[in-house]
Amino acid sequence: MNVTIGLEVHVQLLTKSKLFCNCGTNYRDSEPNTHTCPVCLGLPGSLPVLNKKAIEYGTMAGLALNCDIANEMQFHRKNYFYPDLPKGFQITQYDRPLGQNGEIRLDQDKKIRIKRIHLEEDPGRLVHPPSARYSLIDYNRSGVPLLEIVTKPDMDSPQEARSFLKKIRETLEFLDIFDGSLDGAMRCDANISLEGGGRAEVKNISSYKGAEKALSYEITRQKNLLRRGKEVKRETRHFDESQEITRSMREKEQEHDYRYFPEPDLPLIQLTEEKINSIKEKLPELPEEKRKRFLDQYEITKDQAKSLTTSKTLANFFEEISQQVNPKKTATWVTDSLMGELNYRDQSLSESNMNKQKFIYILEKLRDGDITEKGATKIIRHILDEGGHPKEIIKQKDFKAIKSQNLDQIIHKILEKNSEAVEDYIKGKEEAINYLVGQVMSETKGKAKPADTRKKLQKILEGYDG
Repeated sequence: MNVTIGLEVHVQLLTKSKLFCNCGTNYRDSEPNTHTCPVCLGLPGSLPVLNKKAIEYGTMAGLALNCDIANEMQFHRKNYFYPDLPKGFQITQYDRPLGQNGEIRLDQDKKIRIKRIHLEEDPGRLVHPPSARYSLIDYNRSGVPLLEIVTKPDMDSPQEARSFLKKIRETLEFLDIFDGSLDGAMRCDANISLEGGGRAEVKNISSYKGAEKALSYEITRQKNLLRRGKEVKRETRHFDESQEITRSMREKEQEHDYRYFPEPDLPLIQLTEEKINSIKEKLPELPEEKRKRFLDQYEITKDQAKSLTTSKTLANFFEEISQQVNPKKTATWVTDSLMGELNYRDQSLSESNMNKQKFIYILEKLRDGDITEKGATKIIRHILDEGGHPKEIIKQKDFKAIKSQNLDQIIHKILEKNSEAVEDYIKGKEEAINYLVGQVMSETKGKAKPADTRKKLQKILEGYDG
């Protein structure tokens, strides 16, 4: 059965104040309803005043997503009742949005068309106390500027939807207009249908991992209905993240249900070509451009360049270290070791105890032969789990590599203890040397380099007389 998926992605823009008032947007650690005023509470007589920075940020996003930016845009009132919407309507853009006809390409070079992007205000947030029969409302979020990105129904799998959301997050974070690590900063509604069935809209998706799970469940649910000859209704469904299932909420709304009409308290917004071009000139290097430059400038692999540009923080981390340590070595240790350990701990680089100076110290000690690769990995793990500086960790944990002279003595000791393995090697059994290398590594507790150990063993055994 053919699957058709379209997304409506809502991202909070990193402005200092809300879309139509001066209330701050740094509300997450604040008491409920302390970042509010008559405007964002929708009190009678209050009037909205548009945040110019939100227009600029939205234009930057539109240009990065290859959209046609409107020279003239308009805000509308979207009318519906819900407790987190104090005015009884949401100020949004309807038929005259900020941008249209964009596109973004996934890693497989599949083009996902973007129908439109527009600005709107975020509603408040419902809080459901455990075991309570009531809900509370926090209006701190009410009025925070949202950018909504609406795609064409070009995706045909949950994996593509997840890839698209990751791509959007990467792009907007490189623009410094969005922070995906903030709770609720990216939310998504997914429209999905299977051939022969109605379209369901799935709400309450708060991450790209959640999008994949919600859509996978919904595909299975709709397939089972169609196989049993039942109707797949056109409806709105809620994604229950704790159980990873979707639940029916209501029949799917139509556009006319919202009774859109122009916002009378805001004028038409005009953007000249000169202004659009000035914003375009300020755009930073985006992920795809940085990826290509990393390949050319540092001669690393495509997979490494792709991994290193998944976030601006990570890309800058790599590039700053590469000024002092061999770029190829840096890329290998960042992508294979550091990112692997971070992913295992479900941490981002910015959340971790690792910084540029610590990582440079580890790589320099590795380059100079003062620690082994195994030791370097242990140091990285110790820093991520417990913090500290690698210099002190090397000293405390005795991670220093075995010096050449000491290694010779240990090898002779191992050979004396394992005469049978020595005889096997002399007789031509090459695998015997693997056993001897293992014995040396065990004796040195991993502080000897396996490659150096093997070379020394081979050299000593060539003239070994027992």
